[in-house]
Amino acid sequence: MRRILKKSLQKPELAATLLLVVLIVVFEYTSNGFFLSAANLRGFLGLMPETALVAVGVTLLMISGEFDLSVGSVFALMPMTMAVLMVHGWPFLLAMSAGLLLCVVIGFLNGWLTLRFEIPSFITTLGMLFMARSLTVVISGGFPPRFDLNAVPAPLFAAFVGPGGLFRASLLWFLAIALLVGFILGRTNFGNWVRATGGFLPAAQAMGIPTVRVKIAAFIICSVLAGFAGMLQVMRLGSPLPSSGEGMELQAVAAAVIGGTSLWGGIGSILGGVIGAILIRVIDNGLVLSQVDGSWFKLAVGALTILAVIGNTWLRKRGQAMKVSEH
Repeated sequence: MRRILKKSLQKPELAATLLLVVLIVVFEYTSNGFFLSAANLRGFLGLMPETALVAVGVTLLMISGEFDLSVGSVFALMPMTMAVLMVHGWPFLLAMSAGLLLCVVIGFLNGWLTLRFEIPSFITTLGMLFMARSLTVVISGGFPPRFDLNAVPAPLFAAFVGPGGLFRASLLWFLAIALLVGFILGRTNFGNWVRATGGFLPAAQAMGIPTVRVKIAAFIICSVLAGFAGMLQVMRLGSPLPSSGEGMELQAVAAAVIGGTSLWGGIGSILGGVIGAILIRVIDNGLVLSQVDGSWFKLAVGALTILAVIGNTWLRKRGQAMKVSEH
């Protein structure tokens, strides 16, 4: 029993899980029981996959030891590219493929420039944030393009499904992708390489791990997931917006950190990133239902980020200091 407790205390997502439980209880009370109602959960689960998918990609990249601040702009650029191409007569599948290919190119450039010229990924992706956002505005002309919704299989991504139409199809896409990325990180050689690369780069290189290719692959996955999440939002809203995704990069980093991902790499889990994203959405939704001024949202997320890091550090130290009998 003591051995199990020791291992549990060292789980990076433990503090976020405890905070999530506490906040759910608090908001259920302050909203007079409406927070966990079917009506509220229907709206909450419809929005959550978009933020959580971006957080999954950012978490994987941070575990490899890098950052991507361009995900919010890619979130807008991919579906805008797809929509503009469809306006010019491209079929949906081809336009979507072109949008995702653009995400691959952006992810590759982020990784290659960072590693080839040995500059911080913070700087590289900050520059890409501005460039991708500018491209989004330029190709759209500053206005949402009018494309034929009948040519888009929106129900495949945004239709209400499940018992009583409780959640959208986007939740199923999110769960499938999160489970796949979690499996890759936790059960494959690539996942071990990601952790080793982010944990201690010289040792990973000495072991023969292709650290450059691992990091570039993580950049590409992060960018593709951001673009796909942006497409899910467009399927829900029915039109791409040049301003969509603004500020999402910081929320994604906060979600990863809240979920126990180390800023220095090597430590973290996809589950933790997902829990962190859910926590941010719970705060946003809970404050509204509790009739608290929405201006407090960013303060709450900032405080939660600091609290989660302190909690994770304290729990990890307690777990490491706990002595377990060998018998």
